[in-house]
Amino acid sequence: MSQEVVVTAVFHPVPGQRAALGAVLESVIPDVHEEAGCLLYALHEAGGDTLVLIEKWESRELLAAHQRADAVARLNAEAAELLQSPPEVVTMSALPCGHQTKGQL
Repeated sequence: MSQEVVVTAVFHPVPGQRAALGAVLESVIPDVHEEAGCLLYALHEAGGDTLVLIEKWESRELLAAHQRADAVARLNAEAAELLQSPPEVVTMSALPCGHQTKGQL
């Protein structure tokens, strides 16, 4: 059985484009929530204009399918001119410890 995967994707918008970038991110979220294996796909503010998607997927295989999905292609196309640089994406596997529900995402 594959292990669940957590992903963070940090977005730095071009100055003055935070609202436009947020709208693009928000527009793809409903489609991503319907994808196989999506356990969590949530948008957060991280101070200043920085936006962060926190994701959780059932497996690396289903995450890979998400990365090829129409919603991601649409996000990449619509956000390209709104970003200072490519998103900073980190993919992680949990190392559960401590309390059963508090020690992992």
